[in-house]
Amino acid sequence: MNGLLLLIIAIVVLATGYILYGGWLCKKWGIDVSKEETPAHTMEDGIDYVPAKAPVLMGHHFSSIAGAGPITGPISALSLGFGWLPATLWILIGGIFVGGVHDFGALIASIKHGGKSIGEIISANMSVRAKRLFIIFSYLTLILVVAAFASIVAGTFGITDATGAAVPDAVVDTNASVAMVSLLFIVIAIIFGFTVHRRNSHMLVASGLGILAIIICMVIGMNFHPFYFSYNTWMIIVAIYIAVASVTPVWILLQPRDYLTSFLLYAMLALAFFAVIVNHPSLDAVPLVKSAECTTPVFPVLFTTIACGACSGFHSLVSSGTTSKQLNKISDAKPIAYGGMLLECVLAILTICAVSFAFSYNATAETPFQGATAIFAGGIAGMASSVAGGMGTPLYTILYTLIVLTYSAFCLTSLDTATRLARFMFQEFWLDSKKGETPQNVAGYKKVLTNPYVATIITVVLGVLLGMTGYTKIWALFGSANQLLAALGLLAVATWLGNVGKQNRMVVYPMYFMLCVTIASLVINTKTQLGIISAGEALDWGPYAQVIIGILLVIMALVLAFEGVTTLAKSKKAA
Repeated sequence: MNGLLLLIIAIVVLATGYILYGGWLCKKWGIDVSKEETPAHTMEDGIDYVPAKAPVLMGHHFSSIAGAGPITGPISALSLGFGWLPATLWILIGGIFVGGVHDFGALIASIKHGGKSIGEIISANMSVRAKRLFIIFSYLTLILVVAAFASIVAGTFGITDATGAAVPDAVVDTNASVAMVSLLFIVIAIIFGFTVHRRNSHMLVASGLGILAIIICMVIGMNFHPFYFSYNTWMIIVAIYIAVASVTPVWILLQPRDYLTSFLLYAMLALAFFAVIVNHPSLDAVPLVKSAECTTPVFPVLFTTIACGACSGFHSLVSSGTTSKQLNKISDAKPIAYGGMLLECVLAILTICAVSFAFSYNATAETPFQGATAIFAGGIAGMASSVAGGMGTPLYTILYTLIVLTYSAFCLTSLDTATRLARFMFQEFWLDSKKGETPQNVAGYKKVLTNPYVATIITVVLGVLLGMTGYTKIWALFGSANQLLAALGLLAVATWLGNVGKQNRMVVYPMYFMLCVTIASLVINTKTQLGIISAGEALDWGPYAQVIIGILLVIMALVLAFEGVTTLAKSKKAA
């Protein structure tokens, strides 16, 4: 199979899905005729609720949901030997009928609930108990995300890795360049935010100057990079950054940084398209379907391994946490939420092409690509530079560095978004919205714990400490936990639609599927970890923690599913 042909087929399928299925969802949910004001206007506070122009919000949303997920997921799936056809089918079918519905539905449901999170939607349509159970799970998952992405960022900046060992000499300067560009990027974003929001500069002019500034930052960073810090030092610096980013008004840093980052993302997508067009790689380096050597079951593991790029629970937290508070017009919801998900599917398909090229290279290379970053960056840079000599050329080195920079920018964008989302979750846990409680009108311990600065400090300390002390010991649970978030996000949307008398079958069926995937995955992982413990092969606390957490997650999933199904049944009877 030719990679270019696969890419063309995928784009046609996804575009058709966006036009037909996305349009159908708008009609069923009443979006195509709605003229109501969004919470960004009705609740504007200049900090979290700030209307953003569609291109700016698309930049924030897409950068936040993409992260490293649509790259690492397909690479892991193909490395396990699942085959490119099952991966592609899940990306396309999942993106259109599961992930797109999940992201779009979460955004619309949040808009209808004053820009509140999935937890508050569950509270309004199910119960306060269900809300608090969901928030505990979501918050702990976000802490794991903060730990992982902070570790990834520090690892791509530092001269040592998480164990304290020195990184290879070949990547020391690359890491320092990426760090320097990223720091300059933050400064440019702040200037851009003030220019657009305070000076009302024309968006086209400001964007052009912003792109020019990005190019200048890259040139400076690749030639002047004096910060050669260790992994732990960068973890502390990252902690300070995300703490500030979490409480800073979105127009100062979050909106402009993510908007400018999106240009890096679009440029990388364009480069990847060019690479596939000029190289049209063969997919023969990876199996068509599950390889004979693969002992891992395709169901449910494929559906938890490829999350971003098909369906990811983290997306519902972004849609209902930050995007809904910045949506300028409700008509912007479809291109941003549903379109953003399908664009992420395209990135996942491009990753499959890059993996095939990289695996083909690895088969004969003395120093093969190792790790998701190297496989993706090496694959894209190798294909694109084939027009000028290929591997070993200055063009290859430049492209490889730029792709690593973009990959790091994804992680940093998702990191500061995840921190702000976790802060929202922590604050909402202590409040009972049915009693009209807000951070402004509560007293006592609730007043302290709902303070944004207190919530941020607790979140950052927990996340960074976990990142520095061994989040990898429980990371195997993240795929299942993330997809449980997706199932619960779909459940929240389904109950809301049922309670307001709208058709919800397009949400209910994906919800049941994701629940089955999650519970099956948790059961398999728990059984595996119990086997490790019983064989006396548990070398640390990781297997024990995975067993305990896995059992608790299954119980929580069943409790929330029972309450959700009961709510759905009542709404049908009422209708």
